[in-house]
Amino acid sequence: MVSPVPSVDSYVNEPVQHPPLTVVDVLAEAAAVTDDYRNQVLSKVNTSCLRLAVVSGQYPWHKHPRSDELFLVVEGQLEIEVDGGEILHLGPWQSAVVPAGVIHRTRAVGRTVNLCFEDLAADTQFFR
Repeated sequence: MVSPVPSVDSYVNEPVQHPPLTVVDVLAEAAAVTDDYRNQVLSKVNTSCLRLAVVSGQYPWHKHPRSDELFLVVEGQLEIEVDGGEILHLGPWQSAVVPAGVIHRTRAVGRTVNLCFEDLAADTQFFR
C-alpha cells in the first residue's frame, strides 16, 4: 500500500485538533484511526506542532527546507530512508531527527503509529 500524497496546502493548513490546557489521550487518538494513512496535528507548541501519524506502507520522497523533523515511534516499526541510501530502523519508543533540507521517505512495516515534532507550517517539497 502506498500512502496518499497530501497537497502542500492541506499539509500546511492542517487544523490543530486540541487547544492548550487539554489532556490528549494519544493512544485513544491512534486507536480511533481505521485508515491505512492518517497524519493529523494534535497540538500546537509555539510555532511547532505535535503530529500523530498512523501509517501502513510507504510515504513519498520529500523534504522540509526550513524545519527539522523528529520522529518518535509509539507502535510498530518505522524505516526512514535518507537520500543516498542510509536507512534508520525505529521501533517502539525510539526516535530520530531528520535535519531540515534532508530528502527522505518513511516506510511503515505493518501498521505503525508515530509522533512527529516539526514546525506547524513546515514547507514540504515532494519528489516523485
